Amino acid sequence: MEERDLYADLGVARGASADEVKKAYRKLARQYHPDVNPNDNKSEERFKQISFAYDVLSDDDKRKRYDEFGMAGLAAGFDPAQAREYQRWAQGARRSPHSEAFHGDVDLEDLLSGLFGGERATRGPAPGADVDAELEVDFKTGVAGGEVRIDVDGQSLRVKIPKGSDTGTRIRLAGKGRPGRRGGEAGDLYIRLRVRPHRFFERRGDDLHLDLPVTVPEAVLGAKVEVPTPEGRVTMTIPPHSKNGRVLRVRGKGAPRRDGGSGDLLVRLAVQLPETDAPKLDELARDMEALYDGASVRKELEAES
Repeated sequence: MEERDLYADLGVARGASADEVKKAYRKLARQYHPDVNPNDNKSEERFKQISFAYDVLSDDDKRKRYDEFGMAGLAAGFDPAQAREYQRWAQGARRSPHSEAFHGDVDLEDLLSGLFGGERATRGPAPGADVDAELEVDFKTGVAGGEVRIDVDGQSLRVKIPKGSDTGTRIRLAGKGRPGRRGGEAGDLYIRLRVRPHRFFERRGDDLHLDLPVTVPEAVLGAKVEVPTPEGRVTMTIPPHSKNGRVLRVRGKGAPRRDGGSGDLLVRLAVQLPETDAPKLDELARDMEALYDGASVRKELEAES
């Protein structure tokens, strides 16, 4: 497996915290997302690199294996315990060709067989090994489901993505792993999904979060506006006198649950000022100033000082 520095891919130090890793990934993901850079192969490749790096470094178990063994520790079927045993044997062998490392309780054939995914010779049928693979899909395919193709070990396979899938979802394709020996059954193929982040939606469990730009009149007077969902646009009511940052819930328009039903869509209002320097805007602001009647909107913060 090609050796890479996943920390360098994200631009973080080796001892970076989980929060630092997440922030670095989000910043780079926004910059290199395929939706932001259409038909740009270099940006797409860079996005795949940072997505893979984040997938490893955000997972405690994978990160420990990568820190200890490098990229080899991420290979399918890799056994850290056997790898450490092999390292101890190799160190003993280097110290002395007559060392007890050659005569201890460790069965070298079993050790290397387990470490590198082999199997000892048997006379009867031997089942094929299972295969692990990763598949990247776009956000909407993960949420709404669909069919995609994956090429593994020379096979071009169609994979059905269940509705509500997220990064880490595991899909089993029976009999699509390594072929068996001497008439044994083939192993299975286990596919782990990695779902690309969306430009606007953020998934938290089965709920989706969306920042919705609204005008000042819509926030003050109330309005009916259209908002996007994975199933299409729906109409949502903004109550009068809604503050900036208010969160409105659209029930049942989040990600589908595997056991039925769906999460919710939570819409955060982001009040936008007109993009103009017209004197009328300044005049309206001065008129509104009198509505505050001298009350401080920061009184709770001032109480802390």
